[in-house]
Amino acid sequence: MSVVALAPGYESKVEIRDLETNFHGNILIFVHWEEHLSFCSAIAFPLPPGMPFGAFVSEVVAPHYAAHPDAANVDWSKTLWSIDGERKSPDFSASLAANGLHHKSLVRFWTPGLSGVAFS
Repeated sequence: MSVVALAPGYESKVEIRDLETNFHGNILIFVHWEEHLSFCSAIAFPLPPGMPFGAFVSEVVAPHYAAHPDAANVDWSKTLWSIDGERKSPDFSASLAANGLHHKSLVRFWTPGLSGVAFS
């Protein structure tokens, strides 16, 4: 995030703590299940860029959203994905990096037929 200083020298006092170098080889990935308002915002995960997208879904995304009543009905093969604002069809066997994810990427997903508690 950029800083607009109102006084000289302010920038040198700001310690940016979410730099990629602070994550020990991992990248910070933000994930949000759209239309499911019991999750008010994206969830952040520090993950290895070499992690396969399929493992990301099965070992990270699915368990973290498992408490939602719709979670058991998610068909991951029909899920719609957006990575950093672009609709994508990720390759589940390729790594996060190969799927275009980088430090502070935002992954949004929609589950057709499941519209969350607020829309049921």
